[in-house]
Amino acid sequence: MKSLKNILAIVLVTIIFTACKNETQPEVKTIEVETTSNIAKKELDPNASYAKAEFTIAGMTCEIGCAKTIEKKIAKMDGVKSVIVDFDRRLAMVEYDEALVNHTLLKATVTNTSDIYKVSNMKTVEAFSTESEEASTMLHKKECTAKCSPDCKVKDCEKCAEKLAECKKKCDAMKTKA
Repeated sequence: MKSLKNILAIVLVTIIFTACKNETQPEVKTIEVETTSNIAKKELDPNASYAKAEFTIAGMTCEIGCAKTIEKKIAKMDGVKSVIVDFDRRLAMVEYDEALVNHTLLKATVTNTSDIYKVSNMKTVEAFSTESEEASTMLHKKECTAKCSPDCKVKDCEKCAEKLAECKKKCDAMKTKA
């Protein structure tokens, strides 16, 4: 009986060691990911007629997953100058080129992001709602950052030194406000 146990133990150990020998190494793949440095910055037409639209979005459940995703989708549209999606107020504020974007396209972009999002109260406004000071501050910061890009080289900015000085004043004023 003792020899049978020893043989069984040897067979079991042999099976365990031989079974582990066929283990394959995981395959490592390198995938090219598109980053903001790879994406060409979209050019806005300075002569274009820009309009501002506000609309409510129902169905958002979180700020990062929902509001920021919608904001990114709208921002990628041609002709969109700026966009803020205020999760707390369920409000989107978009400034866009009237020749390239309209209310139907904005609504379609939001509803195509996910079936749970519903757009309502779409209206063109002269100025965005000031009910949320934080939202307008965020919008100004985005516009300011777009004009005064931190990766801007001095030689590139010499062409638009006046615009850059004006923008820096606005940015400095913004910092003192915050």
